[in-house]
Amino acid sequence: MDDLPSPPEMPPLSPGSVWLVGAGPGDPGLLSLLALHALRQADVVVYDALVDRRVLALARSGAELDYAGKRGGRPSPQQPDITLRLIRLARAGKRVLRLKGGDPFVFGRGGEEALALAAAGVPFRIVPGITAGVGGLAYAGIPTTHRDTNSAVAFVTGHASDGEVPDGLDWDALARMPVLVLYMALKHLDQIARRLMDGGKPGDEPVAIVVKAATPEQRVVETTLARAAADAAAERLEPPAVIAVGPVVRLRAGLDWIGAARGRRLDPDPLGRESPQQAVKGS
Repeated sequence: MDDLPSPPEMPPLSPGSVWLVGAGPGDPGLLSLLALHALRQADVVVYDALVDRRVLALARSGAELDYAGKRGGRPSPQQPDITLRLIRLARAGKRVLRLKGGDPFVFGRGGEEALALAAAGVPFRIVPGITAGVGGLAYAGIPTTHRDTNSAVAFVTGHASDGEVPDGLDWDALARMPVLVLYMALKHLDQIARRLMDGGKPGDEPVAIVVKAATPEQRVVETTLARAAADAAAERLEPPAVIAVGPVVRLRAGLDWIGAARGRRLDPDPLGRESPQQAVKGS
């Protein structure tokens, strides 16, 4: 054991600087080492609504927890105010951790905040996180890619800066994508489904709606594109949610590892093809 390398030396979160850090989709175990390192150093943690409380519990004793969450349809801090707060805290000599759910550069407005810090001359560091469209779906037993179903995937936001369905997207082109991962789309799911079906995606296309992914409150509703909005309403689903559209959803029957731990019997051949185990037995 003497030949093992020493633990990696972590960079300091220096006074007067800001780290923009992704907290992942929920489970604190999905934090990166740098994210945990920042939590243990920061004087102030400016956190979003989607950051799990269990993650905040890892902040060092005495750190100030500063809520800056934005939720659609609810009174929320404005983005310019949040950015100005980061600049002021850094200029006051604080070690500032800007903590965002998922990844700050995937529909997280981290780029906007980082550019504002750069313009203000505030040193910053970007620490990526596991985005909900990958990690959240994995906790539901849904891969974003599988060689038997798709070689491409598109990540799409369900609302534009004005809160409406994005008009600048080529929905016909998106309808031709084999797999779509929709963020912040629950409110406009009916409109989005209709646009995709108008673009040629079949109404029986598999859909999974994953609510509060990678948390103890995670719920998964499997449905179809034509029924997705109605089923979401019937189940009274509320954000945060990530939505998968495409054949990868079928793989959940064999990959729902959380369900298996609770007694679900998994299907080793969810796509209706010969499984590797069957192939070995038949060889």
